[in-house]
Amino acid sequence: MKIAVFTKNRTNPAYQAARLGADRAAAWLGAKTVHYVPETGDDPDEQSALVDRALAEAPDAFVFTPVHATKVDAAIARIVAAGIPIAGFVNPVPNAPCVTYVGSDDTRLALEAAQTLFRHLHGRGEVLVVSGPIDSVTSVERVHAFLDAAELRPGIVLKGTVVGDYRRDVARDRTAHWLAGHGRVDGVLAANDIMAIGVVDALKVAGQRAAIVGVNAIPEAIDAIKRGEMLATADFNAMRMAFLATECAIRHLHGEIVPAHVDLPVAIVDRHNCSSWDLPYAERPIPTLEETLACMPAG
Repeated sequence: MKIAVFTKNRTNPAYQAARLGADRAAAWLGAKTVHYVPETGDDPDEQSALVDRALAEAPDAFVFTPVHATKVDAAIARIVAAGIPIAGFVNPVPNAPCVTYVGSDDTRLALEAAQTLFRHLHGRGEVLVVSGPIDSVTSVERVHAFLDAAELRPGIVLKGTVVGDYRRDVARDRTAHWLAGHGRVDGVLAANDIMAIGVVDALKVAGQRAAIVGVNAIPEAIDAIKRGEMLATADFNAMRMAFLATECAIRHLHGEIVPAHVDLPVAIVDRHNCSSWDLPYAERPIPTLEETLACMPAG
């Protein structure tokens, strides 16, 4: 049984973890994964071409996160036309029937991340927002939630937004440029952890410190929290999402009924609880579908 796994790029550690999660589920259930990753990260044309390559290789199922909300729709339609089941994860696949979708509520996650920062600042301070690519679904939802959370805190001033493209180097360089022109900030809300690490880099060069909150709970962020360089992160667990999407795809192929939607809970990770995440991805436990569903609220 062959599962075609589609992730967005090779630069974000969260997608490295997602590929590992898919591999772990497939190995457990006796299947094989084949990974399709754009060499130019988040490129819809390349992801579309990879879909055609995968179709030519005749997988039994696709485990898929689209690089764009609409620009790979034509390629996804070719998967549907071929009659191959799709299990979505991280970002919805809205224009195709999926056997399941595994994700997390980006709005709630970002609200809780922002509230964590604002509580730390005692409701007063100047904050920089670092977004992902401007048309990334996850980034758009997280940034909107950051802004909504700030509106409820009159003492919080959002000083600006830097587009970090979900890359450490881009976030580092653009944050450094912003700091050179605008001075100090008290806090930073980054739409993912690898950008938060880039902000840490920029602040070090500038000789500054700020309370930084990111998203993903990647190992580098856990290390930064332990060192006091980041305040917190929100666990948007792409490895677990890909594991469960792959498990659901395989179980569907075996004729089992799987849930149409699995929404993972939000967890905020800080210095008080980070020991639970202080493991390499390969050693982090991943609850199975059965274990995940047993912990979800009824209804």
